[in-house]
Amino acid sequence: MLQIKNLTKSLHGKNILDNISFSVHSGQIACLLGNSGCGKTTLLRTICNLEQPESGECMINGKSLSKEQYAKPIVGMVFQHYNLFEHLTVEKNITLVLENVMQMSTLDAQKKAHVILKDYSLDSHAKKTSCHLSGGQKQRLAIARTIALKPKVICFDEPTASLDPVLKNQTAEIIQNLARQGHIIIIATHDMSLLNNLKCTIHLLANGSIKSTISSAQYADNSALCKIINNFVSGNNS
Repeated sequence: MLQIKNLTKSLHGKNILDNISFSVHSGQIACLLGNSGCGKTTLLRTICNLEQPESGECMINGKSLSKEQYAKPIVGMVFQHYNLFEHLTVEKNITLVLENVMQMSTLDAQKKAHVILKDYSLDSHAKKTSCHLSGGQKQRLAIARTIALKPKVICFDEPTASLDPVLKNQTAEIIQNLARQGHIIIIATHDMSLLNNLKCTIHLLANGSIKSTISSAQYADNSALCKIINNFVSGNNS
């Protein structure tokens, strides 16, 4: 189980994260929903140990995540803009992290990369430079690269921001399957349509704090609530 306890972070006197607490069990999905600037991405980056909070902590199965993460990649991040090595081949984007992070031999890394790329329908593009992939292919490669490290927790930052409706549905299916495999999933998004395809817990964020928490089932079954949340995410939550 991932536990977020009283995370607080400020910048230039403004609270970016304001005493945030929640937990996510293995196989579950938590969606951080809110408009731009509400603290979603900073929260993900803090969980991934890319940002340091002023107070509070992240724990995995009762142990400090910051300490565990150094010993083994417990948390993986799929960035909004993918952060691929665009000058390298699709295959090399996978083998590079396997060799350098997991200390695999080149041959073992290539074998592992082949299996992962096949799982994400990218094996036929293995020798292609990643800058020549489509947006959907780049996203699948970013997910495949993260999965290669076998993280317990996977953070997605705006995973459907630049995708068309078909690719959004495919992405939701990939995320849901990762949860079924036992991963802990945390998504930062302002895309309301994504919620229609996920079984998740929704945390509504504004001004760096969680204002309300509902289930995706509650969201789907209540049109009035959907309207309220839509106004909330668009910033009309005064």
